[in-house]
Amino acid sequence: MATSSTSRRGALPLAAALLTASVALYMALVAFGNITDFGTNQQFVRHVLAMDTTFKDEDLMWRAITSTGLQDTAYVLIIIWETVAALVLIYGTWLWARRDQQQARRMSTYGLLMVLLLFGAGFIAIGGEWFSMWQSKSWNGLDAATRVFLFSGLVLIVNHLPSKQSDPAA
Repeated sequence: MATSSTSRRGALPLAAALLTASVALYMALVAFGNITDFGTNQQFVRHVLAMDTTFKDEDLMWRAITSTGLQDTAYVLIIIWETVAALVLIYGTWLWARRDQQQARRMSTYGLLMVLLLFGAGFIAIGGEWFSMWQSKSWNGLDAATRVFLFSGLVLIVNHLPSKQSDPAA
């Protein structure tokens, strides 16, 4: 019978902690990059919202947002969302490290849902479909958004798997 701390505690909470930490790190780096190199993804958001590199189908172009003020507001809101998600996930990781599974699961779920909403609803649905980002050869972030969405969804599932620590006899 193994007596190590990991064996007594179970490997699943450790996996949840490390995977949550991975998404937290990713989101922190994304937010940091967008803050310190504001202009690069600002251009990305502007082009997607303006729909200026799509097929320019007249039946869709009414959706375009060409006001740079509105485009930049959307970008700043994205950065705020990314930053808050990163902070929530960092806190969730800290709670996993403290072995507070119930609180860790709750906070990690909130952070992961924020990431899933941003990348799923925001980038895939709104950017990809509403603003027809899929039509752009140069400003198409659907593959990257899908990767982050799937990874975050997997981490959410791992966070909710039952673990031995849930069982008082374990």
